[in-house]
Amino acid sequence: MSMTAPHAPTRRTALRLGAAGSLLGAAGLTAGCGSAAHSEGTSALRIAQPSEPTGLDPHLESGLDGMNVLINIFDTLTMRDTENELVPRLATHWEATDEHHWRFRLRKGVTFHNGEPFDARSVKFSIERLIDPDTGSTIVELRSVDHVEIIDDIVMAEPDPVIPEKVSLFGGVMLPADHFADVGAKGFAAHPIGTGPFRFVSWRKAQLLRLAAYADHWNGRPAFDEVHFTAMPNPASALAGIQSDAVDLVSALDPEAALQLEGYKDVSLTTHPGIRMYFVVLDTEHEVLKDARVRRALNHAVDVPLLISAVLNDSGREAATIVPREAFGYDPDVKPPERDPDEARRLLADAGHADGLTLSFTASNKDQLVSQALAGMLEDVGVTLELEILEPGTFAERLASDDPSSLGSMYLTGSTGWTLDGEATMQSYIRSDRKRSRIRSPEADEMIDALEQTIDPDARLKTFRRMQEWLHDEAPFLFLYQADQNFASNKRIEWTPNVNGTLAMETAR
Repeated sequence: MSMTAPHAPTRRTALRLGAAGSLLGAAGLTAGCGSAAHSEGTSALRIAQPSEPTGLDPHLESGLDGMNVLINIFDTLTMRDTENELVPRLATHWEATDEHHWRFRLRKGVTFHNGEPFDARSVKFSIERLIDPDTGSTIVELRSVDHVEIIDDIVMAEPDPVIPEKVSLFGGVMLPADHFADVGAKGFAAHPIGTGPFRFVSWRKAQLLRLAAYADHWNGRPAFDEVHFTAMPNPASALAGIQSDAVDLVSALDPEAALQLEGYKDVSLTTHPGIRMYFVVLDTEHEVLKDARVRRALNHAVDVPLLISAVLNDSGREAATIVPREAFGYDPDVKPPERDPDEARRLLADAGHADGLTLSFTASNKDQLVSQALAGMLEDVGVTLELEILEPGTFAERLASDDPSSLGSMYLTGSTGWTLDGEATMQSYIRSDRKRSRIRSPEADEMIDALEQTIDPDARLKTFRRMQEWLHDEAPFLFLYQADQNFASNKRIEWTPNVNGTLAMETAR
């Protein structure tokens, strides 16, 4: 739907919206979620998250909610632990033998859920399928890989210094080559087979996705017999779920909605630092936004600390660029834009917009309150936003499409730089040939190429600094915040997330 928001919402407004949604949420639970904690002697961990996977082919899924399910079915070559360290998973050791070769030693005795052994053939098939253009994957992190050789080598067409980090999540899921050949891509997506701690059982879309513990997992059987995922896009539904004991864990809990659970008996609210960066992509070829003075004005007009306080209940940290603080390459000397509405008005007047201007703005309805707050702040300096708020699935489809104009001249997005290297988000949103980029700059392309292909860490740090200074000066994004992770849980579960926020339930007790 399209609408224009007249002003920023207050926290009280947000709570009213949440309360109004509670009734709808409770109704939705009655109609949809049929999961039970204990059924026929089975212990099930019941999880609510904002959305479902778009599918169960791990090479075609780039959203975090989808990966929350898949990371329980599929193991990766490496992983991040709760201390953010890169540690072994299906690969026990790794090393760069030269600029074009990474060698991985694989764990022995691992089997897929159908009994097929995991081996170097699995790695070769999985990675070469991921990078094959015919697969149509939007996961770009392994673009430098040329092929895999079965002496445990991954051979690079171009040097890439962070391949071990890139096979820790989306880029590292391992598929069974023989089974895939038998059932094909559609058959595999309908019933995925991995080596992970849980195996796929069933999926009633818009209702319940069930996984069961894999008794022969190489790292031991998980504590819970089953894990159930239910999508609850309305925060009020998630609140109703945890209050009525229909779910055990709510992830990505809306910060304002969480206020309603404070002091609620038997419900714990926990907040953990996260690495998901929120920013507004500005189309630098748009007739108005191609002027850097306009882009800088937008950044001066938005009071991000107020946004974090009033809308996010202080659940986030102000961002200077699109690199999270915990990532390699983050530069603390690059400061966020100064909040100065007068300077914003001056820049807009210099650019020929003294009487104001109107811009289109697209966002997911998960970020509706933030979008409305941005509209209110920009209205104050004479910029009117025509908001198009989409349901999350539609927004995700447009974000992944080949049409760069499908989300309009400005869109709000969140990106999790899961490799914990500053290159992660930059490579998707800056280099001119990437789907999500709205930037056409040879200088920026040259810096991204250097970050992707330079092995020397000191040289990369220098380029990261240049890149972040360029972002600060050219302002191709409206820089917002680094979001915390908010969870609500009952007493049935003990679990600690890692910084990338995925719901890997192997360690849940």
